[in-house]
Amino acid sequence: MTSPARAIRLVLVALVACFAMPQPASAQQANEPTTSERIELATDQAKQKDKAAAEATVVSLRDILKKGGFMMYPLAALSFVAVLLIIFYTLTIRQNAVVSDHFMDEAESMIRKQDYLGLIAYCNRSNQAVARVTQKTLDFATRNPKARFTEVRELAEAEGSRQASLMGQRISYLMDVGSVAPMVGLLGTVLGMIKSFNEIGSSTFAGAKQVELAGGVSEALITTASGLVIGIPALIFYSIFKGRVAKFISELEAASTHIVALLAVQYSDARERAAEWAPEARGAGIRSTATRRSRRDDEFPQDPHDEPRGI
Repeated sequence: MTSPARAIRLVLVALVACFAMPQPASAQQANEPTTSERIELATDQAKQKDKAAAEATVVSLRDILKKGGFMMYPLAALSFVAVLLIIFYTLTIRQNAVVSDHFMDEAESMIRKQDYLGLIAYCNRSNQAVARVTQKTLDFATRNPKARFTEVRELAEAEGSRQASLMGQRISYLMDVGSVAPMVGLLGTVLGMIKSFNEIGSSTFAGAKQVELAGGVSEALITTASGLVIGIPALIFYSIFKGRVAKFISELEAASTHIVALLAVQYSDARERAAEWAPEARGAGIRSTATRRSRRDDEFPQDPHDEPRGI
């Protein structure tokens, strides 16, 4: 009896000793990951952490915007309008929309040729501020040929001032958005604070008042932060467009002055030609009258007993 039990015990001890013995170094190195595998594992873990952080950020930002309350809707509308205005002004407030070298060359050539009707048609096809000034000036000059050049110049100056004021008025909408957005955010903050204090006043538990006040204030300040986020970029872009408009207005004034100076030269030349032709025209009129009288006398000879006829 004892011999089989002892044999079984010895076998068990031998098995435990075999499993407990340390493995050789080659076996341990085979089980350990290589350097490339470690790098890939670390890269995968970093990507998973970044993805989780990005998802957490998106969710938290969405939650913050939801906590802003009803005033976040007008703020969203203002942000949409601001983006549209910035894109629109970037595309429209440019050099070729105000004055271009090609238009000035064509206008100068037509004015020197005195092709005023052709220049008016060219101005109607051109969508530039200086073209509108030129078109109004030439339209008045051609419709009123007896008008003095002083009146033509005053009309050109008035139209130039109108075009400059239109460009300045267009960008004022962006300034309005930049001014209104923080005020709307402040209104949302005030409404949120009123709501928070009403909830605090209706609460009976003393410890809940501080918790409700902190949560209400954080939610109310979201609208102010949103208004500032919209208003600050809007005012920055307004300053940029304002400087650009001031530059283009000065170029429009210079181009309009150049057009008016060319017209003044044409007016002076026409006046000089009229003064040169006036004496010749009067002499030709006297000669034509004497010729008509001699022809009349030849055709109808005067009776010596009749009274002399007049011219």
